[in-house]
Amino acid sequence: MQRTVISSQDAPAAIGPYSQAIRAGGLVFLSGQLPVDPASGQIIDGDIGAMTRQIFANISAVLAAAGSSLASVVKVTVFLADMGDFAAMNAAYAEFLSADPPARSTVQVARLPKDARIEIEVVALA
Repeated sequence: MQRTVISSQDAPAAIGPYSQAIRAGGLVFLSGQLPVDPASGQIIDGDIGAMTRQIFANISAVLAAAGSSLASVVKVTVFLADMGDFAAMNAAYAEFLSADPPARSTVQVARLPKDARIEIEVVALA
């Protein structure tokens, strides 16, 4: 099975020794995305809805670089620093993945990179 590294300049660069995504076996595995503005490299200001929208902009850019799209997402994992943000995150999430939504897990975590409040990773069809 061939493994291909995927990257997009329209999404934040990796902040460690990992790839933005890997395409393998007909699937695209995205690393977790933070609500980071690709131009500044900083977490955006705003509420959890705005952060979720920024993450989906980043995810969309990486999926496009892989020749995929949000319509091809099969699994999503959402990491929240505070489960109290669930309803607002869910409302913003539905703006992107409401028609035939993929499988999803949402978990609360103790801490995220850059002290972000949210991180989202996806697996999509290539």
